[in-house]
Amino acid sequence: MTAKTKNTLAAVTAASIAAMLATTAAPTMASAANLKPVIGCEAPGGKQEGGALIGAILGGVLGSNLAKNDRGTGTVIGAVGGAAAGSAIGCKMQEKRTANEYGGTYKSGGYKLASYVQPARYDGLNEMFVATSTVNVRAAPTTRGAKTTSLTRGQTFKAMAVANEGEWILVGRDGVGIGYVHADYVRPANGGYRYASY
Repeated sequence: MTAKTKNTLAAVTAASIAAMLATTAAPTMASAANLKPVIGCEAPGGKQEGGALIGAILGGVLGSNLAKNDRGTGTVIGAVGGAAAGSAIGCKMQEKRTANEYGGTYKSGGYKLASYVQPARYDGLNEMFVATSTVNVRAAPTTRGAKTTSLTRGQTFKAMAVANEGEWILVGRDGVGIGYVHADYVRPANGGYRYASY
C-alpha cells in the first residue's frame, strides 16, 4: 500500500469518525450548552460514566494513531470526542432502562415520577427514611391508590418529598418517585422528628 493510499484511508476514516461523533454526541453537546457536565444525564444509572470513560480511552488511542505529526493533540481531540460520544450512548442506554423499569417518567412539581405515579402537592424532604412495619407503596397518596410495591420493616429508602400536608411520603428509587407510603408507617432513619408539622 502506497503512502498516498494510507493517507487517503486515514483521512476518510477520520472524517467518518468525526461525522459519527458529531451526530452521536449531539444530545451531550446540548446538555453542555446548559452547563451540565458530560456525565449529567436525566435518567439514573452508571452507564453514562462508563461510556464516557471507554469512549475517551478508545478515542484517545484512535486519535493518537491518526495524528502522525502531532500525536499529543490527536490523542486529546480523540479522547474528548470519544468521551462525548460514549457519554451520549450511555445516557441513551440509561433512558431506555428507566423507560423499561418504570414505564417512562415525567416531571411534576420539580420531581421525576414513574409514569404510573399520580402527582400531588409536594414539600421537599430528600432524606433517608426507614419503614417501621411492612407497608404498601401506592401510586397515589391515598389508601385507594393502586399498590405498586411494598417496603418491609426496617427497609430504608430515599424520601424525596412529603405530600398531602405530610400524611404521605414520596418514595424515591434512583432519583425517580415510585409511589407513596403513609407517614404513620415510616420514620427518618437518623431518628429525627416525624414530619407531622407539614
